[in-house]
Amino acid sequence: MHQTFRILAAVSLVVAATTSLYAYAHGNVVPQAVDTTGLTPLGDKWLEQNPYRGNKLALKIGSSAYNQNCARCHGLEAVTGGIAPDLRMLDRDCTDVKNENKKKACYKETDNYYLTSIRHGKVRNGAVYMPPFEGVFNQEAMWAIKTYLEARRDDAK
Repeated sequence: MHQTFRILAAVSLVVAATTSLYAYAHGNVVPQAVDTTGLTPLGDKWLEQNPYRGNKLALKIGSSAYNQNCARCHGLEAVTGGIAPDLRMLDRDCTDVKNENKKKACYKETDNYYLTSIRHGKVRNGAVYMPPFEGVFNQEAMWAIKTYLEARRDDAK
């Protein structure tokens, strides 16, 4: 009985230490500015689909922006570290759709989900799981990050 108590106490300490390390690793996150110079300006109206899909400059800007602002939670190079979802998998359901119209509709729906999430953040039961980035990043930066995530999609297979 005494040995069982020691083992349970040791396991509890390891779990508590691990949990506090994750909380500490997340830290107080301050968003870094994203320079979108060179990208076509998108205006004030929010677009429904990624206008930069396949754009090399958007990919470069999105890579830098992601790794400076999103990697803390979603993992370096978009490979999850377990704290938040693996964003390479964001639109995985669309890749195997055979019908082109349905595939386009699927990507549009996923783009909408992504944009809503990054603009407004994620809150459940009063807990902030992801802060809102509207007012921090412009639309160009948000779509550039999505372009980067789309480029990382194939690495998740």
